[in-house]
Amino acid sequence: MAFGGPGRRLIQAFNAVATSLITAPMLGSLFGRRLTTISYVGRRSGQTFSLPVGYWRSGDEVRIGVAMPDAKAWWRNFAGEGGPLTIRLDGANRTGQAVAQRDEHGAVTVAVRLDPV
Repeated sequence: MAFGGPGRRLIQAFNAVATSLITAPMLGSLFGRRLTTISYVGRRSGQTFSLPVGYWRSGDEVRIGVAMPDAKAWWRNFAGEGGPLTIRLDGANRTGQAVAQRDEHGAVTVAVRLDPV
């Protein structure tokens, strides 16, 4: 199920507000503890996309939970072999290889292995 029309515009507006909060000088450190932005190039479109995501980190591995995965398409860019992405962490952009996996209950997690600094 994909969103179109007014639903898509609402999601785009929410993403713009969330991204502004994450990157705001005073609020970024508060919101950035569990929220960040990722950027990637769409496999089919070749366009660069950026969006806010919730994440948790352990060393050089980052996990991104995908809420309502059947209503979203972005994570499918990282299915199978996965693909590169850029993630904002600790005030800097980091690159890495992301791989999406769906568990037996339908939940999707995108695991990112960060590239060395």
